[in-house]
Amino acid sequence: MANKLLSAIEDNVLMSAGSVPVVIEGIEHIYDTKDSLPSESSHNSHELLYLRDGKIEVSVDGGGKISLGKGSTIVIRPLVKHRLIIKSNRADILNLYFGFIHDTKELSQAREGRGEAPVKQKKEAKNNSAGPSVAIPGSMAQISLESFLKFADLGLTEDNEMTSQPCFVVTGNEKAEISMLAERIVSEMGDERFSKDLMIQTLTVELMINLSRAMRNEWEENIRVKTGKAKELVAIARQYMDDNFDQGITVAQAASYVFLSQGYFTRAFKDETGTSPMNYLMKKRIERSCMLLENNEIKVSAISLQSGFSSPQRFNVAFRKLMGMTPMEYRKRHLK
Repeated sequence: MANKLLSAIEDNVLMSAGSVPVVIEGIEHIYDTKDSLPSESSHNSHELLYLRDGKIEVSVDGGGKISLGKGSTIVIRPLVKHRLIIKSNRADILNLYFGFIHDTKELSQAREGRGEAPVKQKKEAKNNSAGPSVAIPGSMAQISLESFLKFADLGLTEDNEMTSQPCFVVTGNEKAEISMLAERIVSEMGDERFSKDLMIQTLTVELMINLSRAMRNEWEENIRVKTGKAKELVAIARQYMDDNFDQGITVAQAASYVFLSQGYFTRAFKDETGTSPMNYLMKKRIERSCMLLENNEIKVSAISLQSGFSSPQRFNVAFRKLMGMTPMEYRKRHLK
């Protein structure tokens, strides 16, 4: 029954996308700065690298050097030369090698190869090996992520700018979901559970859809910058912040108001205003609190809430940091 359902899913995806996504292998590495890593590597498959912990630098041919911290995810395209440099005492990395195939023969070969070494645990990396330990069909390098993702009807095409980029750093709301799916796929590959292949294929399709959403968001944000819409959106978000800062709104809410990811919104806001949205909100709240502190009849605890702070403690810390004194000291000075 499970095999029939798996075939039905694969046939449906084949008809819609012209190819089937396959995770060839999942590998877990734990490196430290003493480990010898290869000077360069490249693979026939796409590589998803999720940094569970630590700091690394990824040097990508044609993409420069990219610094990644804990929780970061990067997707490197097939045949792109890249190199890892460990920047912390310990780096816990999860790698997924995936690609797309056109026919069932290649699918069977991929599964057979995957079965040889589904998950390779590396508590300590003592050698300089890199990449998957199983054979990857060369045809996998010929199918782009965008060509497969057309079936999701998200507007991605093979001639957009994303295709020409050698790698893609995942940002936005899909970031946590993608890392969670990568963890689940590796977990399934490492165990012999009922309907294992069906679960892996289902999770793999879900992973591809989330990747397509993340890529589309990045693509749309790049378009907004090029068309000058970023300035307009920042102005709209700034007005929203002016009108609602005392309601305890967050930077994430301001970004969502203009349909931008928090990371991109923060960069665009700082480019336009010279300050971060968090600092902007904080300044507006402190300005309001200073005005309220001039009225001796209002309690300081009430002022913190009326200014948009979640607690009097946070209000005191923020006020002292910006004004160099406590709210009570400011009130006493003003009254004198």
